[in-house]
Amino acid sequence: MNRVALAFSGGLDTTVCVSLLKEKYGYDEVIGITVNVGQPKSEFEQAKETAEELSLDLIILDARFDFANLCLDAVRANATYQGYPLGTALARPIIANAILEEAKKSKCKALAHGCTGKGNDQLRFEAVWRGSGLEIAAPIRDLALTRSWEIQYAKENNLPIKSGNDGIWSIDTNLWSRSIEGGELEDPSTIPPGSIYEWTKPPSSESKLVTIEFAEGYPVAVDGTNHSPMELIEHLNILCGNFGVGRTDVMEDRILGLKVRENYEHPAATALLNAHSALEDLVLTKEERKFKTSIDDAWAEQAYLGLIYSPFVEALNSFISSTQKRVTGSVTLDLQGGHARAVSRESPYAVHSASAASFNTSDVIDDITQADAIGVAKYHGLQERMSSAIFEAKQHTDKNDK
Repeated sequence: MNRVALAFSGGLDTTVCVSLLKEKYGYDEVIGITVNVGQPKSEFEQAKETAEELSLDLIILDARFDFANLCLDAVRANATYQGYPLGTALARPIIANAILEEAKKSKCKALAHGCTGKGNDQLRFEAVWRGSGLEIAAPIRDLALTRSWEIQYAKENNLPIKSGNDGIWSIDTNLWSRSIEGGELEDPSTIPPGSIYEWTKPPSSESKLVTIEFAEGYPVAVDGTNHSPMELIEHLNILCGNFGVGRTDVMEDRILGLKVRENYEHPAATALLNAHSALEDLVLTKEERKFKTSIDDAWAEQAYLGLIYSPFVEALNSFISSTQKRVTGSVTLDLQGGHARAVSRESPYAVHSASAASFNTSDVIDDITQADAIGVAKYHGLQERMSSAIFEAKQHTDKNDK
């Protein structure tokens, strides 16, 4: 049987792909696979309804556990891309890997997606799929299809079209983030209407303190209550979203070089990243903090590219895990005005002594006294002083020679 596994959402692109994979590519059977990474229930209902109308076999896989764990790995790596927490980029490899494993079980000859040739997702899916030995089909990209052509094709072939949101916005939702793009938002000068937001309320002067506990870099509890990774993220999305935390409006540079305008909502991600960073500031040494910034940037870049399973990321994870052994403790955030600001932090591994750092005490560490700083002060800036003195002396000599 010439069978192909299609990453299926039930939207226009993947609906059209079902017919095109048979008509243009010659596959005998198409299996639709939808992967749950925290989308709204309505999306699964839409996928089921559309699959039924297409007489398409649909398999729904639950990958929320794996995705939630990856999101918390991203917290340990302080993973942001051009100023916002990674979300969609983290989900795609999880989805692609789940589809690949199911395709192998179903003895499929090929894998297919409905991505265009202009976006990032085609690369993220195929980074996981290529090397599997299975064929890859991408009808929308391969045939250079436009949305208007797809709509006309669907009408001519009596295909069910579920546009969603009246077709105004392109929205991608998962456990970690919600992205909104398209329509008027493509114009950078357009001010986003409040209607695009679902997870976050308008920022206000209302405030709330929330305490997040970490164990070796992983968030494990909120306000004294332990949660599983998925429960913790869902809880913070609601809690922080109620205070307007986690809205981002950015001009994003895509992998292929295109610059696009993106709007995001990510309340839990924002809070957790801020809290984790504050705790690292307390327990890591100066050189660890400095070097880890480059490691974190590299991790985030690889994640944005969809290369989260690469040997490079495995090596980065080794360094990150080493630093996280002491990132245990708690951070209290003040949720107000759309921000999640760290206002206190505690850890048994704090590289800090309040008494030694205070101007009002004479406490010492390791027999070091204030007077010991005199020698350091004499050497500090020595080369700079020497350089300036030599230059001035040379200038003076040259002037007198004239």
